Amino acid sequence: MRVYQTNEIKNIALLGSAGSGKTTLAEAMLYESGVIKRRGTIEAKNTVCDYFPVEQEYGYSVFSTVFNVEWNNKKLNIIDCPGSDDFVGGAITALNVTDQALVLINGQYGPEVGTQNLFRYTDKLKKPVIFLVNQLDSEKCDFESIIAQMKDIYGTKCVQIQYPLNTGPEFNSLIDVLLMKKYSWTPEGGAPVIEDIPEEEMERAMALHKELVEAAAENDETLMEKFFEEETLTEDEMREGIRKGLITRSIFPVFCVCAGKSMGVRRLMEFLGNVVPFVSDMPKVHNTRGQEVPADTDAPTSLYFFKTGVEPHIGEVSYFKVMSGSVKPGDDLTNADRGSKERMANIFVCAGANRQSVEQLQAGDIGCTVKLKDVKTGNTLNSKDCENRFDFIKYPNSKYSRAIKAVNEADTEKLMAALTKMRQEDPTWVVEQSKELRQTIVHGQGEFHLRTLKWRLENNEKLQVEYQEPRIPYRETITKLARADYRHKKQSGGAGQFGEVHLIIEPYAEGMPDPVSYNINGQEFKMNIKNKEVVDLDWGGKLVFINSVVGGAIDQRFMPAILKGVMERMEQGPLTGSYARDVRVVVYDGKMHPVDSNELSFMLAARNAFSEAFKNAGPKILEPIYDLEVFVPSDFMGDVMSDLQGRRALIMGMDSEAGYQKLQAKIPLKELSNYSISLSSITGGRASFTTKFASYELVPNDIQQELIKVHEAEIDGKE
Repeated sequence: MRVYQTNEIKNIALLGSAGSGKTTLAEAMLYESGVIKRRGTIEAKNTVCDYFPVEQEYGYSVFSTVFNVEWNNKKLNIIDCPGSDDFVGGAITALNVTDQALVLINGQYGPEVGTQNLFRYTDKLKKPVIFLVNQLDSEKCDFESIIAQMKDIYGTKCVQIQYPLNTGPEFNSLIDVLLMKKYSWTPEGGAPVIEDIPEEEMERAMALHKELVEAAAENDETLMEKFFEEETLTEDEMREGIRKGLITRSIFPVFCVCAGKSMGVRRLMEFLGNVVPFVSDMPKVHNTRGQEVPADTDAPTSLYFFKTGVEPHIGEVSYFKVMSGSVKPGDDLTNADRGSKERMANIFVCAGANRQSVEQLQAGDIGCTVKLKDVKTGNTLNSKDCENRFDFIKYPNSKYSRAIKAVNEADTEKLMAALTKMRQEDPTWVVEQSKELRQTIVHGQGEFHLRTLKWRLENNEKLQVEYQEPRIPYRETITKLARADYRHKKQSGGAGQFGEVHLIIEPYAEGMPDPVSYNINGQEFKMNIKNKEVVDLDWGGKLVFINSVVGGAIDQRFMPAILKGVMERMEQGPLTGSYARDVRVVVYDGKMHPVDSNELSFMLAARNAFSEAFKNAGPKILEPIYDLEVFVPSDFMGDVMSDLQGRRALIMGMDSEAGYQKLQAKIPLKELSNYSISLSSITGGRASFTTKFASYELVPNDIQQELIKVHEAEIDGKE
């Protein structure tokens, strides 16, 4: 392969809902460009893009796949992205390192919720969009209805380049209103026959052609003036107008394809080569210091590593984009994130698992390499005198979590190493070793996402693992004032142990005044504050610790031990063993022994006094509440709301947005445990949701009593 210059390179993300035909389209593009001699199929498990065993097992794309084609002296780098919302990380990564989104619409269903979600990401990242209506040969395809839906959702920016003369099993021809030609194929596909538009279609074709000319002219003042004068544009002028409209997202061209028979694919690739923006046309990327980094071949070399794959017999395959400069085999570079030196022994361009050595890659190009020493996903390699770092990819919050453990405890360390390695391949797998919950938690985008992780651990790593429901990070607090004292006394020959602590606890709220006195059961306790310590707790909330001991009843040197005893009980709350928060503790009296008192004695006395007072202070359990947004087709809205109400959710509002309903609610984390499975079941996989932590709120009393019983049973079981 020859070395392509920056102004000859186009980077494209191939997006669409599960089942829209992306992998089949990729296969057709590779075939039409001559990269492969025979098109594979998902059923035969021999496609270029779905080459991992887990993908062939499930019949779904799990990882994004990079491939490239050469077309009309242009290089098209294309990333085929998984369609399932569970694997959205691949799509987000691809959108961040490409300059154009190709969004497939399933001809059987039209724009789906998954399509809408992906479109929102293109909007957020300001990426140009071309829509492809695929599967026109499906009996269920209603092209006119799909176009009407798209115009409802995306407005007049949706402009048809093509329309089919018929749909269903008889589909074999379309009209192209940019070229004003008819394309037709034999039933098996192959090379198209290109001819003039039939007379009976001319009126419709001319009307759509005029819409396209107007849309193209709107993006350039010179073109607009010419359009007003002559009411038409040349083919090249239309291409220029469309290209500018793509860059500003003021036009979304709509094409027709039947990827399974490779119909319309060759024409699509002509458009990609001729019209889609080059790398040099798009806005510049910024490094972590906020500086623009133009795709300039003459600048120092910076490579951003956006993906890591692990392949049998090879190990890690590291995929990168040349952000600036150029790279060739033998280049010595420095890892800006880790400080290590790396030599680029070989560089490749790839089509799935097939790699081809190249002598150089220029700014804006995408390639891969193998056997790097210390490069992880998200790292930047720089040449001498260059200090770029990039951190522009932001992934969505996790939606589904499970505690994971090795069936054989001896495999625990091996399991953690495997999880760390797999997170390099998919950064939306998040691994958390929770000290609070005493579990290893894996977070993902859905049940299928984590099921795939388990499959890979068991089949690739030969590790038997099991999932459990994660514990909920409850919090404990108090609702009223309470007083307690405790004497720790132990004598067993030699030096003994003695410490006595009297304390008052009460709920703490930000800004409340320091105590002057307390009246408890008719007895007044006056406070003489000697010092106050405010502890910002790692798990949220505060502990305010006040020393109000007078008359030397407890030496100042024992106060840190008393605080430590209180903190130990805050870390393991008296009700359920959960973290406690928002408590003010006032130590006002106590006793000590001139010989037997020590730090341990006062720590134990404080721990027990605090525990007793806590149980008498109207203790309450708090649970984490999350903000939930559900995106759902309107015909499923009633069922989704009923399900949420059964999950103790509080509906906060509903909106209609781009052809679907957006439902907002607050819901306890406990009730989100299996929500992704339930929502998929209710809606046939056509809904999606996002969550974000909101606050801690009191649990209902019946649930509190049940939680306390469970905790007491666990303690009894251990004893």
